[in-house]
Amino acid sequence: MNTPNSRAIAAGVLAELVLGRGSLTTQLNKYQDLPDYSLLQETCYGCCRWFHLLDFILSQLLAKPLKTKDIDLKCLLVVGLYQLRELSIPDYAVIDESVSAANSLGKTWGKSLVNGVLRNYLRSRNEIEQVLDSDATSILYSHPRWLIAEIEKQWPQQAPQIFSNNNLRPPMTLRVNRCEKSREEILVVLAKASIEAIAGDLAESAVYLDQPAAVTTIPGFNEGWVSVQDEASQLVPGLLELEPNLRVLDACAAPGGKTCHMLESEHSLTELVALDLDSSRLSKIDDNLDRLHLRATLKAVDAADTDRWWDGQPFHRILLDAPCSATGIIRRHPDIKLLRRPKDIKRQMAAQHALLQSLWPCLKPGGLLLYTTCSILRQENEEIIAAFLDTVDNAKHQRIAADWGVECHYGRQLLPGTSNGPDGFFYSLLRKD
Repeated sequence: MNTPNSRAIAAGVLAELVLGRGSLTTQLNKYQDLPDYSLLQETCYGCCRWFHLLDFILSQLLAKPLKTKDIDLKCLLVVGLYQLRELSIPDYAVIDESVSAANSLGKTWGKSLVNGVLRNYLRSRNEIEQVLDSDATSILYSHPRWLIAEIEKQWPQQAPQIFSNNNLRPPMTLRVNRCEKSREEILVVLAKASIEAIAGDLAESAVYLDQPAAVTTIPGFNEGWVSVQDEASQLVPGLLELEPNLRVLDACAAPGGKTCHMLESEHSLTELVALDLDSSRLSKIDDNLDRLHLRATLKAVDAADTDRWWDGQPFHRILLDAPCSATGIIRRHPDIKLLRRPKDIKRQMAAQHALLQSLWPCLKPGGLLLYTTCSILRQENEEIIAAFLDTVDNAKHQRIAADWGVECHYGRQLLPGTSNGPDGFFYSLLRKD
């Protein structure tokens, strides 16, 4: 049996994303059993991260643009350029395999084009790099123009750092279950296993690994001592001011990191109800609860449809981690650069406002609702809160007193961090009169 050509597969995955279909995670899930899956994964992530820059380079090498029906061949050229620029694969191997991939794509006529374009890049690499050094920000930072414009408008001083951090490889961050071990104990355990790690600066439970590792190789993972969770999310339990005997709702809970962390932080909750629309994602929460020996009430429902799931008993605390553009986690999901459109922001805003309106009656007077997103766009964050406060007369914004992030009028914003920093994340705390 012929071994599948990973360059052809990568080109196919990238073409689907360019056409707005699926996501990088769902596309790659189909190929996890491939012998060279790690190369496929690295190539796809890298091509998404640097697509706009690579597309510009390709435009300098092609005499005329390829037709829309040949998007797979264009993406194959992007794959080849990425591997030539970024990976330590011999140039001849990249070119030979890319030419073979044209055959695998059913584009035999494109073999000579692929060969010619990639060889031309190697010949003119220095001249092309000089052009890049003098070109526009959208090319150098490899972001879509509309997103460049939004970030520069909303975060003019921080914009260059945001773009730069978005293009970094994301850190692997652990959450220490401090009911089982202290962070200092976990750092010792990791050091004994020759895993380099440092403590996070913001959350007392956060540990950053120097290099990503399979969870099966992390000591204490199976025992429930640690979980994988970005540091930004680890701030949630403290902001919710959890206490014994509270009834808590996690409204959009999957994949469940915050659900489990709230239960770790306060074992004496009366009940924690976790909702998610996707039943398959809810099963992942169940798996994590089992590993950590925790209990929660799980329901596969639309949180906004309270008639279907709410029993009329109010909650003392509600966490609404609202669906959003995910512009704060581009370093983890670089396909966002290809998939997201301005119209998506407006659609998410409508959903965010609807969730707030639906969940507010479920909160007990005196209770707290924490609204969070992994977005850095104000439309989805403080503007949503401002609009909500205009529509209800029993909600009050409660200031978050902290020394991290950027204080906004109706909340606090973490911007995407460096290799040992958190994701971009927004928090707004509301109290019910």
